[in-house]
Amino acid sequence: MNYDHDMNMDLVKFGEMPPQAFMLGLLSAFDNRFQACADKFFKEITWKQFFAIICINICKENPTINELSEVMGSSHQNVKQILLKLESKEFVTMIPDENDKRKQRIALTKKCMDFCEKNDAQSKEIIWKIFDGISEEQLVIAIKTIMQMERNISAL
Repeated sequence: MNYDHDMNMDLVKFGEMPPQAFMLGLLSAFDNRFQACADKFFKEITWKQFFAIICINICKENPTINELSEVMGSSHQNVKQILLKLESKEFVTMIPDENDKRKQRIALTKKCMDFCEKNDAQSKEIIWKIFDGISEEQLVIAIKTIMQMERNISAL
């Protein structure tokens, strides 16, 4: 596929297609391409596994599977499968909740923290390259748009 960065050419590409449909297709295609690129970058784990690690990191306390599922926007079953793979690679461990022993909390291991530290600089460099040529104003508009789409999905 030929990607032209000229805005007018991008608008011509979707022609008669409603911009809402084009945006959803664009987001889906971007997600697929980004996942493939990230999977090649991280040799030891997949992008989805790394995303789970990011989400665990942003939680105020070690999350439960249900809490992590909510943050990741994924089903309990999908998150459980991702965690089982991360656990087998010794990137996460399950620990009993202090207040409710029936609950398991997810904790990152030293091996995971070392992995993140080892890949931090190159990860940041890739992120900067992805957003090259995008102004802060454009980024804020995109963020607001996607957040509104998220709210609309939640209301369905």
